[in-house]
Amino acid sequence: MPENDRLSGCLDQIDLEFVEREATPQLLMKLSIQLHLAGLSLSNTVSILEIFGVERARSTVHNWVHKADLQPESGRSPDHVAVDETVIRLNNEQYWLYAAVNPETNELLHTKLEPTRTNVIARSFFAKLREKHDVDTAVFLVDGAPTLKDACQRHGLRFQYEKHGNRNTVERVFREIKRRTSSFSNCFSNAAADTADDWLRSFSFAWNQLI
Repeated sequence: MPENDRLSGCLDQIDLEFVEREATPQLLMKLSIQLHLAGLSLSNTVSILEIFGVERARSTVHNWVHKADLQPESGRSPDHVAVDETVIRLNNEQYWLYAAVNPETNELLHTKLEPTRTNVIARSFFAKLREKHDVDTAVFLVDGAPTLKDACQRHGLRFQYEKHGNRNTVERVFREIKRRTSSFSNCFSNAAADTADDWLRSFSFAWNQLI
């Protein structure tokens, strides 16, 4: 699919029902949201708006992203699911990011940011993943993390250990997210963790549209 077709399709899926009184044309709002989620900093995003004669603060663009409440589509039926957890630092605090990826398409299926990692949290992550997608017959690709093994067993899901191969898809996602966390200082400074969690779901939406 041509890049401009994918971008247009992504813009069409951004719902601006939250807008009440906003002087910015909706097309430019959607473009700003998409550009920022695709990797452009807030500063560069507002610079793009200025090209169109629209001056907005970085916090305004951040609020658009947050209020749009973008999420990856549900209802996928993957044959394999790569699941992993990694540390994300936010406001000098450590959080655990859980992510599930379809290694055949590179689509992000589900993400969740948690203050720690426990068996209960991992089981909850898998429960939500099962609610959103048809994964009960999928093979889960996990590393040696005991919490992920426990969650698979508790939910009766098939799993296999894999350090590389198809699990590299989730590692690529983690690398991109960690690259983007350098912008957390101007996106989520002094913000609650659930705001960062919202951003991660929005990031998942954009990632799936542009892969």
